Amino acid sequence: MVLLHLPRSHISLFTHFTLFSKPKLPTNRNPILTSRLFSSPKSTLSVSEPIPVSPLPESHTETLEEFHTQLEIPIEKLFVPPETELSYTESGALSTRILKGSNILLSKYARDAQVTRAEFVKSSVRTEDCPANGLPEFALVGRSNVGKSSLLNSLVRRKKLALTSKKPGKTQCINHFRINDSWYLVDLPGYGYAAAPQELRTDWVKFTKDYFLNRSTLVSVFLLIDASIPAKKIDLEYASWLGQNQIPMTLIFTKCDKRKKKRHGGKRAEENVNDFQELIRGFFQTTPPWIMTSSFTNQGRDEMLLHMAQLRNYWLKH
Repeated sequence: MVLLHLPRSHISLFTHFTLFSKPKLPTNRNPILTSRLFSSPKSTLSVSEPIPVSPLPESHTETLEEFHTQLEIPIEKLFVPPETELSYTESGALSTRILKGSNILLSKYARDAQVTRAEFVKSSVRTEDCPANGLPEFALVGRSNVGKSSLLNSLVRRKKLALTSKKPGKTQCINHFRINDSWYLVDLPGYGYAAAPQELRTDWVKFTKDYFLNRSTLVSVFLLIDASIPAKKIDLEYASWLGQNQIPMTLIFTKCDKRKKKRHGGKRAEENVNDFQELIRGFFQTTPPWIMTSSFTNQGRDEMLLHMAQLRNYWLKH
């Protein structure tokens, strides 16, 4: 595999967040761990309380009951942040908290996760035009109709911070949103929208990839995947490109409250999540972190913020 030349910061982050050694499984413990989508083990870690989740709409309660199933996660497929140790109860159960609806262990760096202020800063068409104050940032990218703007609005509890559109492909720049005056959420152009002019699509790909490879303050790319449908080839190719180029990545599965009709695959969201991970397994030495989300119900919002917090605080320390 040929890897492009990367800035030192990316190589360092890749070492910390992707090439960490797999946790060793004690011989007297069950190798299968369970993470519930809407409940999780209690944690003894001292972390900031997550933002309260809005009440679930009554009309959607029955639809979501089918997601109260268990996800079985082999211990070797957990994402263990740096400086995080697995701890167990006397009965052999894992006591280290797993963020619900994910494979991510909660670390001591998961603090200051609340969003108290969010504001749009600027749009850029070149990496060198992006804000230069050195604040850490997380980039959101995905297919044009994956629900990226809705998810960004859900994260900050603002309906119109990022404008949503019924016409895919509207985002054409690198859009920076400053959070709590201390870090950035970055909205990148969607990919795979066939109706966009070919020349414009080419430009998007060019400056987006340049941003990934040369943005020294990029902590992680959050690659959004529609979990309501089977894996798309273009999403698999995007994930493999990020893996081959050693770009730190978290998979964010969107629309987990939906289930398509049988003619679209008819699978539950967690089945599509598992299928996607199996298809990309060969691109990564260890399993990337992933989170299941829904902008409609706010599922996964707190988990994304806690995950960002622990990556961000570790990045700032090192």
